[in-house]
Amino acid sequence: MPAVRAYVKANGTKVRAHWRNAAGSNGQVALLVAVVLVVFAASGGGAAGANGERGGGGKRLPGPRPTTVYPITWPGWDKPAPKPSPTVSYPIVFPTKGGR
Repeated sequence: MPAVRAYVKANGTKVRAHWRNAAGSNGQVALLVAVVLVVFAASGGGAAGANGERGGGGKRLPGPRPTTVYPITWPGWDKPAPKPSPTVSYPIVFPTKGGR
């Protein structure tokens, strides 16, 4: 891929420096990227195990353990709170639009 230096066009537009693929090479570049990804995936992806060894070293690490107890209960679950009762026992008259 050739590097294109910064330049100014005839109409005064400034063009920044950039890399450019040769004409017709997009398919070849895509093929090269695909081959590199396949080789990387086939080699194990470069992932190291928890102990720093590649390939896991044949040791299995313990998995996560659950820390909750089901069913989940909260304090007062079996004794629901009492329902509220009205605190006023006399009728409340709200004024109407007529002023009464």
